[in-house]
Amino acid sequence: MDLAFLRPLYETDGPVASVHLDTTRDTADAEKMIELRWRALRDDLARQGADEPTLTALDGVAGGVRGIGGPQGEALYAARGEVLGVHTMARPPARDRASWLPVADPFDLVLDRDHQLPYVVVAIDREGADVFSYAAAAADPSTARFFNGGTLHIQKVNAGGMAHGHYQRRAENLWESNAEEVARDVERAVRDVAAAVIFVGGDERSIGFMREHLAKLEPPVVELPGGRADYSAADSLRSAVDAALERESARTREDVVDDFHNRVSQGTAVDGEPGTLRALTDGQVETLLLAADRCGEDWLYSAPDEPRALATVPSVLTDPDRALRAPATALMLRAAALGDAGFSELPAEDSASPTAATLRFAM
Repeated sequence: MDLAFLRPLYETDGPVASVHLDTTRDTADAEKMIELRWRALRDDLARQGADEPTLTALDGVAGGVRGIGGPQGEALYAARGEVLGVHTMARPPARDRASWLPVADPFDLVLDRDHQLPYVVVAIDREGADVFSYAAAAADPSTARFFNGGTLHIQKVNAGGMAHGHYQRRAENLWESNAEEVARDVERAVRDVAAAVIFVGGDERSIGFMREHLAKLEPPVVELPGGRADYSAADSLRSAVDAALERESARTREDVVDDFHNRVSQGTAVDGEPGTLRALTDGQVETLLLAADRCGEDWLYSAPDEPRALATVPSVLTDPDRALRAPATALMLRAAALGDAGFSELPAEDSASPTAATLRFAM
């Protein structure tokens, strides 16, 4: 996963307020509960030393998006009275938390984004199809809010151009020729978002006709139950997409981990924090791999103007008196994002350490 989306969080001097909040709206009192949880985090930030202009800036964006039901969360970042980033997450964070640190701490957001893929959904019948294309994340230009996960939108909100492209085609009594036109729509949708997978549900024969006319596309076509016949069929397809998307994203992460294990023996991967820190400092990291569990996490040091310089003690840095101190994941993500490295979650059972990396070249 590309970490370039994090760079705006590092374009200002710290400290930075980082907020991760559960904004799920599945109960009658959800709005009130979200407000109370935000107030608790706001008070926590104030106790940590956050300034009032920054807290006021966060007041203006906290609380999620009304009209979207089901599980969701949000990640907010602000400093010096300015909002640096606003993201709606496809899943709520493991717990509500807020930090006031020398650098942004976007680990929860990164984990959520790592579970998303760009994809296309096709609901097809004899008359035509509804084709939706979703980027792994999309921005709403009217609010400058980023949304993680297209499934959030196909299920819960009519998001228009903000979250997806939508192609719709109907032509009575032109079954096979209509499927050919649908195939062209699907090909355009795949190109629009560089889709990693195509999910399709509906009439079996129509799906067969569409497959015959699809060009040799790289993303696999995954057939799912449901379609466009009625609300129930559409709802079944949406539920099936949820489950299938999680399976596909998990498979993508498994491929990264398999590649990591293959490269350890070749000398182009490191397992453990010491080797990973050296590789980040030297600009060798291709993909940073971190486990989701932050329990017992170390704190590290880095230089304000040298984000790749990481150390366990400040004395080894060029200017120890100006060293920044923050949780290891926050500083490693900063080094990776500004060093053009990617990221993938590292399942705890797949490594002896919660920290690892693949390298651009052997150490």
